[in-house]
Order: sequence, then structure tokens, then C-alpha cells
Amino acid sequence: RRPLWVQPEVWAVSRQLQRQQQPKFERDLFYHGTFRDDFLWGVSSSAYQIEGAWDADGKGPSIWDNFTHTPGSNVKDNATGDVACDSYNHLDADLNMLRALKVKAYRFSISWSRVFPTGRNSSINTRGVDYYNRLIDGLVASNISPMVTLFHWDLPQALQDIGGWENPALTELFNSYADFCFQTFGDRVKFWMTFNEPTYQAWLGYGSGDFPPNVKDPGSGPYRIGHAILKAHATVYHTYDEKYRQEQKGVISLSLSTHWAEPQSPGVPRDVEAADRMLQFSLGWFAHPIFRNGDYPDAMKWKVGNRSELQHLATSRLPSFTEQEKAYIRATADVFCLNTYSSRIVRHATPRLNPPSYEDDQELTEEEDPSWPSTAVNRAASWGMRRLLNWIKEEYGDIPIYITENGVGLTDPGVEDTDRIFYHKTYINEALKAYRLDGVDLRGYAAWSLMDNFEWLNGYTVKFGLYHVDFNNVNRPRTARASARYYTEVITNNGMPLPAEDEFLYGQFPEGFIWRQFNISCVPTVCQALGLGRGGQARVGDFHRPVAGNAGALVGVWEASSQSAWLLHIPKFR
Repeated sequence: RRPLWVQPEVWAVSRQLQRQQQPKFERDLFYHGTFRDDFLWGVSSSAYQIEGAWDADGKGPSIWDNFTHTPGSNVKDNATGDVACDSYNHLDADLNMLRALKVKAYRFSISWSRVFPTGRNSSINTRGVDYYNRLIDGLVASNISPMVTLFHWDLPQALQDIGGWENPALTELFNSYADFCFQTFGDRVKFWMTFNEPTYQAWLGYGSGDFPPNVKDPGSGPYRIGHAILKAHATVYHTYDEKYRQEQKGVISLSLSTHWAEPQSPGVPRDVEAADRMLQFSLGWFAHPIFRNGDYPDAMKWKVGNRSELQHLATSRLPSFTEQEKAYIRATADVFCLNTYSSRIVRHATPRLNPPSYEDDQELTEEEDPSWPSTAVNRAASWGMRRLLNWIKEEYGDIPIYITENGVGLTDPGVEDTDRIFYHKTYINEALKAYRLDGVDLRGYAAWSLMDNFEWLNGYTVKFGLYHVDFNNVNRPRTARASARYYTEVITNNGMPLPAEDEFLYGQFPEGFIWRQFNISCVPTVCQALGLGRGGQARVGDFHRPVAGNAGALVGVWEASSQSAWLLHIPKFR
């Protein structure tokens, strides 16, 4: 039972710390098991990142079209999404990839400006609508469930010209667009998401200004936009609930994102509180109003309000909701959709007071452990997946959870991507532990991404795809990577069941593997760490652990017949 004097958010973190303070050796042990029978395995993409055809067949420009066409944009190699994967013209190829993967769901977004070129329902583009109808029909015919995101950052430029999300009229314009999508596609689409990663939309678009519309207002801009997004989301939810749910019987939510926040010193209360603040300012910012009480987390209200007062402002930079608005926003999601990729080590800090900033309001510093395997974007820390899923359960109850994005970006364009296999294997395994060992109501997992695509400011230099795309070829041919075959195997097995006793495991280790053999009787602690008793067995992948200093990992293989163990060194991600 939570003591009355402990903040509920901090209590959730402290309970996890008590439950999960196992040694790293134990934390990283591999777990064999399967997910629920109806587990929804999928892959994800988004319209601007894959479709191309930026001005084809009547499509209107989006803010990302305008941004990437403006000289001096900060996209690597001045890349654009003008062609991208050219999915608009290669629908059959995309469907073939999805069938080959044997996924049960495909998460994609609809381009608002492809359906409504001016952003308004007075300008319906029938050829754009036809593209999505053909995509959805192809998915349904293949027994693949469409999971549709209504807004994945590509606002019609015509609506940005009238102020974008800072214009209150956007709420009703977005609702009109969503209403059209429900009416047009809802007979086949049963899983909707209103927004993708609104935290990044608000901060990168209106705080740091790195993303379009490139507004640099770090102290107030993100909070204003977040406020507008929550109102728009709630409006669309109620439209679906009142007009379509009874007949279409779908679910609706939004995809939220965060890294796991690990306190630098779990025994230091201020670090524990700082770790929770990071989660509240990233995930709780939108989850708390929707899944708790219609209002922002106390940690946000306290910190932003206090710092605003110290900055001699008349009111908090964090807007407030009326009681009527709180009631309208609360409980406007049927499931919890999560995008997550990595973890952070967090400690308390007291940053400068001015100029005001959303980042400084959190009063913390975050970093990645240099011993974690490196990738092109983040360092991998798979154990954070399990802890994050448990935190969500502690914070918001036993709501069904779907992981709608998880993946790894690499610079190597090759198809023998053993690093990506290792990433997905370990992250999915931590999700499996959360489901089987901790009772988290996990219902689905979608890998990011189906194929290499336009990766925002990284252009085409970072590869997330299970399929390789040759962007130097006008036809954009797709080639399955080794990770695609591995993911299909995981889907077929519905997880990671224990291999049969006499099963031979096929595969290839990464270049640079270091093999070592030793007699297990000489190192009894290794046997204990592997979880092996007398006559026990472990197979490749049954045990792994990070190795400090070289950002690699060890995999243990126990050979019962010779009473010996092999330790295999996996080098760091490229």
C-alpha cells in the first residue's frame, strides 16, 4: 500500500526498483515462452517516410514537403521524401513483403494532404482515397489487420498557412478529416490512432524548432501545442464513439513515446524522482490526462508552475484545463499504444532558470551508458522495455498495451543484419518477460520498420528496415534482410519457445566472434549464473550479458555431454 506522503508517480518507480533490483547477470537472462494466442504481430511505417509521389494525382503539399524543399534545411544530404520508397506506385510490392513476413497487422498512416489537398473536406482527392482503399483491401484480403494513424506529423501546408496547431480551428478541421476517414475506411479498419508521438511533435516542431513548422519557442510552444493536441484527440475520440463505434466495433487511441528512465543512483531519492519526472514529462504529458484524470501529471504542474513563478510570469507556462475539459479528455483511449527504442540514465539537476525551456523544466540530466551496444541513433538497453511496460501498468492499471514501434537504426545497408536480429530478439524477449512473468496485459508488437525509409533529419543515412531498399535504383527494389526471416520465425512461433531437445540451430554469428571454452567445474559461478543445475542445458541465446568497456555481450552455451560451457563474445552494434 502506498504511504500517503509519497507521490503516486514516484511510488510506481520505487515499487519497480524494489521488485527489479536483481543483479545485471540475472536481469539479462534469456526467457523462453510464448505470447497469448491472439497476439498481434505487425510492422509499422508512415506516409511521408515511404509513399513518395509528393505531388502526384492531386496531392497537396505538406509541411514536410515545404520544409525539405526549402534551401538550407537540416536534413542530411538535403534529402527529401519526394520519392522515398515510392510506395504510392509500388503497392503490390509492399503487400508482398507483408505477406512474406506473415504479420497479422500493418500500421501505416494516411497522408492528410493526399486525401484533402487543402486540409479541408471541400477538396476531397478521389485518387488519393483510392490508393488507401486499395491498400486496405489488399491487407484485409491477406488477413492482415490495418492499424491506421491519422496524423504522423505531415500537416497540410494550407493549414499551416493559417497558423497550424496554434489555430483553434484545427481541432474541428482535424475532426472533419478523421470523420471522413472513419466513414470511408472504417468498415475495414478496426484500429485507429489519432496522433503519433505528440511529445516529439510538440517539442521538435514548436520547442527546438528542428522539425517543421520550425517554431523556436522552447519555454511555451510545446505546452501550447500539447494542449491543442489533447483537445483535438478527445474530439476525434468522441466522434468515433458517438457515430461509428456501435456499427464498426473498432478501437481508438494514440501512439505515445518515451525512453525508459533509470535512476543513476537508485538509493538516492532525488534521482528516483528525476527518473519519474522524465517519464511524466514525456509519456505522462499525454497519458495522464487520457488514462488518469483529464489533467497533467502533478510533477509537470509543480515544476512548470514553480519555475514560471520564479521567472516572474503571471501564470504558469503550462496551460490549464477547465473541469469540463478534464471530463471531456479523460478516458479517451481504448488501449495504450507505445513507441519505445532505448533507455536513459537519469539524475537530478538544477538547470538555469532562463531562458525558459521544456527540457530545463524537468530539472534532470539524461545520458546513455557507454557500455550499452551502440546504434546509429540510440544505444540499446533491452531490459528497459520490461521496466517501462511495468511502469505503465503501475501508473495506468491493467489497460491493454500495444507496442506500435520498436526497432534499431543502423548505418550498414547490408542484408545480413545480425545486429538488428540481436536487437529485436532481446527487446521482444523483455516484452515477453513483462507479459509472462509480470502480468502486463501486452496484446501486440509492431517492428519499426517494414523497410528502409526517409528517416526525418537523418534522410536515408540510417536504416531501420526489415527490408533493404535500393534508393539509387529508380524502381526502389526491396530485398529481405536476415532480420525479416528471423522476425517471421518469431511470429510463426508466437514468441520464443524452448527449442526441442534434439533441434539443431542454424545461423551465423557476427564477424569478430571470440570463442572461449572452459571446464564448468572450474568456474561454478558461471554454471549458477547460467541457471544450470546438475545435468542442466542451455542453448545459444539462453544467456547473455553486456560486457563493460567494449559495448559487446556474452552468450553462453552449455554442452551437457562434455560438462563444459562456451562463452561467445558479440561485438558492439555498428
